[in-house]
Amino acid sequence: MTYKKSALFEDDLQRIAELAKVMSHPARLAILRYLAKCNACISGDISNEIPLSRTTVSQHLQELKKSGLIHGEIDGLKINYCLCGDCLLEARRLLVDFFDELSTNDPPTCSTSKNE
Repeated sequence: MTYKKSALFEDDLQRIAELAKVMSHPARLAILRYLAKCNACISGDISNEIPLSRTTVSQHLQELKKSGLIHGEIDGLKINYCLCGDCLLEARRLLVDFFDELSTNDPPTCSTSKNE
């Protein structure tokens, strides 16, 4: 029986890693920003704003949708995309809690030089 090694880690760390991976591409961040500005739109509108082909934008939309950050609702031949408020709140909470945990432990500061 095989399983992913990531399954050995806590659920919140797995979710943070998943969200970070999905948001690690600037095109996906641009799509999220555009959807926040527009509230909802069709993929063709997004393709007009992002300097990538429709096919590439569509692939990025699918990754964002799979992570839960956006929803896509079929309307005839079009798909209307919008942000998922609940998922965004979850992502924010997870990241804030994670970084709060790191900073409250008073980590030692590292001094590095360019030669190291």
